Amino acid sequence: MDALVQFLIDWGYLGMFFSALLAGSVVPFSSEAVLAALVLPGTGLNPVLCIVFASLGNLLGSLTCYWMGHLGKMEWLEKYFHMKPEKINRMRVYLSGRGSWMAFFAFLPIIGSVIAVALGFLRSNIIYVSLYMLAGKVLRYVLVVMAAEGIFSFFS
Repeated sequence: MDALVQFLIDWGYLGMFFSALLAGSVVPFSSEAVLAALVLPGTGLNPVLCIVFASLGNLLGSLTCYWMGHLGKMEWLEKYFHMKPEKINRMRVYLSGRGSWMAFFAFLPIIGSVIAVALGFLRSNIIYVSLYMLAGKVLRYVLVVMAAEGIFSFFS
């Protein structure tokens, strides 16, 4: 895993995009580690561009989860992605009265993918889902960069 993270870091913005794409999908991956490494002083990368590439990659990853839910093939989710039908159904029931704004919380670890899948099952408006997802993801990555830069400035 360390070799993959280093490879993605070496790719710069494109590596950030792909690491966030993986992390936003059902693949367990930490794009935050890649982002923190890319905003290190001396890398020459713009933190704002890193946030843009991370947010867009993560959004596309989450939209793949939404699409899988939209297909409605529970057996695929269970067989290939090890998502429990009970967990998805519980999330569907929880989200059914709340609307697409709940997509904001798709940035959360573990349940973020389930939220996206459940919103797909519910056929929530893709435009609103995308906008709320993007807002949550941008906020998360801004906080990661702020924390990383705060830690780096503390030790320098």
